[in-house]
Amino acid sequence: MPLSSVPPLGAHLSSARGLTAMGRDALSIGANTFQFFARNPRGARAKTRSEEDVSGLRVVLQEHGFAPILAHAPYTLNPCAADEEKRSLAVRMLREDLELMEQLPGNYYNLHPGSRLTQTREEAVRRAARTLDEAMFPGQKSLVLLETMAGKGSELGASFEELRMILDLCRQPEDLGICLDTCHLWDAGYDVRDRLDEVLEALDRAVGLSLVKAVHLNDSLNPLGSHKDRHANIGRGALGLEGALTVLRHPALRGLPFILETPADLKGHGAELRLLKTSL
Repeated sequence: MPLSSVPPLGAHLSSARGLTAMGRDALSIGANTFQFFARNPRGARAKTRSEEDVSGLRVVLQEHGFAPILAHAPYTLNPCAADEEKRSLAVRMLREDLELMEQLPGNYYNLHPGSRLTQTREEAVRRAARTLDEAMFPGQKSLVLLETMAGKGSELGASFEELRMILDLCRQPEDLGICLDTCHLWDAGYDVRDRLDEVLEALDRAVGLSLVKAVHLNDSLNPLGSHKDRHANIGRGALGLEGALTVLRHPALRGLPFILETPADLKGHGAELRLLKTSL
């Protein structure tokens, strides 16, 4: 594949050194997009972002022609929590993160739909949609992406139909999209390695391909339909290198930002990106 046809590629980067540093880290590994946690991934505290740091990242993104980047919600944010105190916390965290993203217009905020625990699917879907409605605001400059999930435990969003149900109940569907995760799809039972066309056709029927805005490109340690969610490095899992390349090459996904969430450090992500580029 000609270099000009290589899709936007990046990785999930550590935000410990700040936003501008993440942009430079992405450049150092040949990336033109990346993902970061908007706050502590295992807690509720938001990271302090100075205007200088935000402005520095904006300059990097503009000068180097980055594709949209993704901020990722913390794992503790449960949009469909039945406990009203926990759901209110989810609303607050989501609103705060979306206000941060107003300083980085045109980018994406990635969100797990949540865990329903003892709720019915319908109850969880209604609560997830209510959380989004209470946190989002008219005229916001970032899209919220609902991520496809593996179906581990009581996760919501392991089927395209569940995602459609949430979208249908939200008051601002124009500000919502979908992020595909190849490991999650595989673990949920969607064969993106050998039957990608069929998977995308099912997605188009249920949700609409036009709503897919980004892809998490991950291999899986587990067999198809395991519902376990264990990411593997590219080419070292059940999907294999050819499975990853099949997804990257598909014309229906052309131009989308592809983000590695594999178990690697910055140097390892750089090696994976080079492998993918040279293999395309």
